[in-house]
Amino acid sequence: MESDSTDRHGSAGASGPSRPSGSSGPSGYDELDRRLVHALQIDGRAPFSTIAAALGVSDRTIARRYTRLRSTGALRVLGGIDPTALGGAVLWLVRVRCAPSASVSVAEALARRPDTSWVSLTSGGTEITCTVRTESDADSEALLLARLPRTPRVEGVSAHSVLHSFYGGPDNLIAKLGLLDAETVTALSPPPLPHRPGPVRLDDGDRRLLAALAADGRTGTEQLAKVTGWSPTTVRRRMTELREHGVLYLDIDCDGRLLGIGTRTLLWLSVAPPYLEEAGRALAGHPEVAFAAATTGPTNLYATVVCPDQRALYRYLTTRVAALPAVTHVETAPVIRTVKQAANRL
Repeated sequence: MESDSTDRHGSAGASGPSRPSGSSGPSGYDELDRRLVHALQIDGRAPFSTIAAALGVSDRTIARRYTRLRSTGALRVLGGIDPTALGGAVLWLVRVRCAPSASVSVAEALARRPDTSWVSLTSGGTEITCTVRTESDADSEALLLARLPRTPRVEGVSAHSVLHSFYGGPDNLIAKLGLLDAETVTALSPPPLPHRPGPVRLDDGDRRLLAALAADGRTGTEQLAKVTGWSPTTVRRRMTELREHGVLYLDIDCDGRLLGIGTRTLLWLSVAPPYLEEAGRALAGHPEVAFAAATTGPTNLYATVVCPDQRALYRYLTTRVAALPAVTHVETAPVIRTVKQAANRL
């Protein structure tokens, strides 16, 4: 059994050939850290004992590793929400153009909103891109037509509604990195949940439950019962129902440097409509793609890609992207700073 090493801090080592579980890269993270991240991506609420058995280490080692990564901000399990399962809710990709001197303050203001995630500075710092979840047409109108355009130093706003996600949400780039072998993935995978069709209406208890899980997806059932005012049995039942309806999923908020996955680049593509589905599915299969969706707006296909460096990005654009069917336009926007990643986090 592996014994846990001393606390380590800093950025992650690069991905690549596997190292022994006990060895660490120059920044202090090691192979066991990365395998733990993948294990939690498979089942974010799996008991430490289950993860330890699958990874061949002690329960205590896993608990300490997770606590260290969680406390330093390198790793967090969170409860994500798919707005399309909530009827009138809409997920927007919003691009805000503003004066360079105001971009950071506007981005930080957007990051403080509970309905935003992935707030990033792109285009040399003159554009902010973020995702916004609105629960009604009135919320969309208030944000996109009233609040943002009237913000001082904002020069323009464009919004793209997500029509269909090809990759993202419960799918995660971590699953594409091959950190765990197929046998271990199978051992950690929970039984599949049946799908319940139809929109879901949330009450106050649901909102408190989802808010608590958004802050920490591993919050214990007893604590969730206190937050919601429900019994532990009701908490477990409602969580299962929300996951079966596709409203709730478990996700990983992870410092990309831990896994050595490089910087993000945003792609805005135009594809001939008859080929949109084919192109979107192909894009979702690329190992570089963390998120891909069909959208409204002047372009109709969006992707977030992660490449180790500029050379790798060039190869990706000139090979995999170039091979996509009926692409008539590609705009690239490298992310120069990420102000906020997952929801409810600055």
